[in-house]
Amino acid sequence: MSPDPLPPEIITYYAKAGEAARLFGGPGQIELARTQEIILRHLPSARGVVLDVGGGPGVYACWLAGLGHEVHLIDTSDRHIDQARAASARQPGRELASARVGDARWLDRPAAGADTVLLLGPLYHLTGQRDRLAALGEARRVLKPGGLLVAAGISRFASLFDGVFRGLTRDPAYVAIVERDLADGQHRNPTSHDYFTTSYFHLPHELAAEIAQAGFVVRELLGVEGPGWLLPDLESRWSDPGERERLLWAARAVEREPTLLGLSAHLLVVAHHP
Repeated sequence: MSPDPLPPEIITYYAKAGEAARLFGGPGQIELARTQEIILRHLPSARGVVLDVGGGPGVYACWLAGLGHEVHLIDTSDRHIDQARAASARQPGRELASARVGDARWLDRPAAGADTVLLLGPLYHLTGQRDRLAALGEARRVLKPGGLLVAAGISRFASLFDGVFRGLTRDPAYVAIVERDLADGQHRNPTSHDYFTTSYFHLPHELAAEIAQAGFVVRELLGVEGPGWLLPDLESRWSDPGERERLLWAARAVEREPTLLGLSAHLLVVAHHP
């Protein structure tokens, strides 16, 4: 039985949003660099089967295919699948093994067939815990014993910090969104502004607990961006190699500090199938 479709506003958001470019500008650049380095810390060097579930337009999937892995991308958006296939075609000899529309809660993949599963988007767009656990259960089903899971969440405090540093809290409607984020993690945007779309924002320990509840052994809970994503002059500093390395150093310096995990916009849990 297929799961219920995602809320239509999420589909509409990604049909319009420039997700293919997001990781190559602004705070997305720190998110991309840090997520890649964390994945590489844990990913076996031998060629493996990787499922990038909710992989969007294929930034991470094509990167891993370029490193020689057999990568299968799954996403709910037809547009993202088209973009991923186009990106794959631009790296002949290192293409994606497949890119197809699908849902994280019901994967049309064989059991115990993957060495690694990436869930870098689904857990924050599945706003109910039952759906998140269903997606995690599917990830566990398709992983080989001992297989690697890398799962992302958005910090409960992301909208608060973003709003303060970018001046968005001058808008009472934005303040109302933040107040609900802080109260129960349920992010809703009833405005016409680009204040992100329907999501669930985790407390750091809560994300790790859900992954453990789904039967995984948690290795690490990490903050991704550290403080750098909030800088108003991020673009100019990132373009300087020395400054870029200092920003990455700062993120690494606090990545495991429990009192500062929520400072990052994104959280990563690295776990394995027991």
